[in-house]
Amino acid sequence: MTQLGTSRPVDAAGAAAIIRGADHIVILCHQKPDGDTLGSGFALLGALRALGKTARIECPDGFPPRYCFMYPGFTGEEQPAFAPELVVAVDIADVQLLGDLRPRYEGRIGLCVDHHPSNTRYAENLLLDTGAAATVESIYCIIQELGVGIDYRMAVCIYTGLATDTGCFRYSNTTARTHILAAEMMRTGIDSYRINKMMFETKSVARMELERRVMDTLEYHYDHRMVITVMTRRAIAETGVPEEDMEGIAAVPRQIEGVDVAVMLQQKEERRWRVSMRSSEHVNSSAACARLGGGGHARAAGCTLEGTLEEVKARLVEELRTELTPV
Repeated sequence: MTQLGTSRPVDAAGAAAIIRGADHIVILCHQKPDGDTLGSGFALLGALRALGKTARIECPDGFPPRYCFMYPGFTGEEQPAFAPELVVAVDIADVQLLGDLRPRYEGRIGLCVDHHPSNTRYAENLLLDTGAAATVESIYCIIQELGVGIDYRMAVCIYTGLATDTGCFRYSNTTARTHILAAEMMRTGIDSYRINKMMFETKSVARMELERRVMDTLEYHYDHRMVITVMTRRAIAETGVPEEDMEGIAAVPRQIEGVDVAVMLQQKEERRWRVSMRSSEHVNSSAACARLGGGGHARAAGCTLEGTLEEVKARLVEELRTELTPV
């Protein structure tokens, strides 16, 4: 985890004022992009262009085809080239999540809009709403403060961010505000059914095969309250599933009755594992992963650990002992 910085806190009005003061703006999304970072980025991009500002959006891992309905006709290479007056990071809790973009933008980010409690306050100004289900909730407020009307394309982006970060409005981070904003976006005429079907009910044959292989590795701990699954490099290579199509696999074991925390280990290198943790209200995933050098949300967080598979498993089982052992 990056050392905690000293951002100046701002609200939506303050963020809008910062944006108004710049004419050339770059928007940054995080690596392994999801619906919230992309929805936030493209909704803001639309608002900036509506204001006549010169803007572009960048993502270290590119823009996945899975989300292309949010940016039809968009080509990252055809965006304007310019030296930015303002760099805005959306849904990025830590500069580590900038991936290959980190050397270019670290120390230059003037505004971060986020909702992760683990935000490291690396930006000059920070709009952090940890009570928001998704960063798009804050992006919507900023767009309102900028005086830009929400058009159909922005509404698709905002709705997608809400839906994906709440598991189609099923997770405990969903609030009345989330539902109200989703309803506002639906009033613009977006096809919410199609968005939800694409995000939650459509899987490729390859994805289903990878999911099957991961579930075959499932093992229980603490009287079935904790489950661990493993996604090896071999399974990924043999199924051919792209990174952007793996989203959601880590959460599947949490559906098992009695499970309070599901941990998936994705092999990145021979002795390097990406940990994805999904939990019930009885386990704070963010706190557990923070102790291991990572972070995230209370119910969904992650970190990276080094060692053999058995060493990493043992470390995670021990780390969660306090939360999962009856008093």
